[in-house]
Amino acid sequence: MSRTNDTQERRIYKHLQTAGTITTLEAFQLYGITRLAARIHELRERGVEIHTERKSVKNRFGETASIAEYHLVLNQNRTR
Repeated sequence: MSRTNDTQERRIYKHLQTAGTITTLEAFQLYGITRLAARIHELRERGVEIHTERKSVKNRFGETASIAEYHLVLNQNRTR
């Protein structure tokens, strides 16, 4: 894995710890990350439990669009 991906993973993980959720739009606006799903996949491969919730939102044309919102799965028996 490249250093850039590792840094992006850390930013996403820290964001999830502090904010609770993240969407692709937030990842792009806050961190310039354009491939959030790839970073989430990599975090999951490292053992981080992340839940995906599908949400319906209106796009700029007033049409319904589906987005993914990612959440850390809080496991009280585990410490990070």
